[in-house]
Amino acid sequence: MNYLLRHLQVFFYTLGQLVRTPFASLMTISVIGITLALPATLYLLVDNIQRVTAGWDGEAQISLFLKKNVAASGARFLQQRLQRMPEVKHVEWIPPEKGLAELRKVSGFSGALKVLDENPLPGVLVVVPKKSYATPDGLKPLLQRLGKFSEVDLAKIDLEWVQRLQAMLQIVRRGVLVLAGLLALAVVLIIGNTIRLAILNRRDEIEITKLIGATNAFVRRPFLYSGFLQGLLGAVMAWLLVTGILVLLDGPIQELTSLYGSRFRVQGLNLATSGLLLLGGGVLGWLGSRLSVGRHLRNIEPQ
Repeated sequence: MNYLLRHLQVFFYTLGQLVRTPFASLMTISVIGITLALPATLYLLVDNIQRVTAGWDGEAQISLFLKKNVAASGARFLQQRLQRMPEVKHVEWIPPEKGLAELRKVSGFSGALKVLDENPLPGVLVVVPKKSYATPDGLKPLLQRLGKFSEVDLAKIDLEWVQRLQAMLQIVRRGVLVLAGLLALAVVLIIGNTIRLAILNRRDEIEITKLIGATNAFVRRPFLYSGFLQGLLGAVMAWLLVTGILVLLDGPIQELTSLYGSRFRVQGLNLATSGLLLLGGGVLGWLGSRLSVGRHLRNIEPQ
């Protein structure tokens, strides 16, 4: 009970020290908050992009663009042939007229398309392979087979760009982790330097305290709480900054996605990631303080 009471006393004493120097404390906390907000914002950006594309890569599709001289009856006959293939789950026939109508609807150039003398779009057969063949090793030979039909002008996997995007996002995610590690080190150094200055300013007080019998653990305790509180409050500021950024971007993003018929909403920091951010800030603050105190406290002994 006495041990817990002493820790509470040191906690509130340290909190009071921060309040008594509001400008210096706010400067340090702001720097930590901005440092932690950068990787958190980048993480959310990558996470939201992956959520957008998650619904697009569930079912691979192969688009077969037919030659212009292939009539609708020939396209229907080829559709039936493809439907009987063991690798194929479903085949959809998109006539040129339907393709042009969809293009007018989504492109925004309906006025310009009306002046065309003829429909420039070919007929398209959309082939959905069975799940067991919807892998890179299964799609490539199937794509080659489908592209050899005499009616087919071009065979294309619609999912290629999504797969490339996912691969790039994996690289970005790794980059965010590296950046987060470097910025975490920066937070440790910032707090370590702040605690070092605090130790130097209180050198005489520390010498007197040691002279009357205080242990290193007793002297170290308020500095550890100071580092922990600065890291925690910096994480709180980072959370506020990230939330504010998302609030500013949410409106424009909704307007953009609504133009594409989507109801996508930006997802912010959930309970788990918020807790991880706050815990990480506190731990980094404690670690920076612990390293700084451990190094400089040994050099202060009463004369």
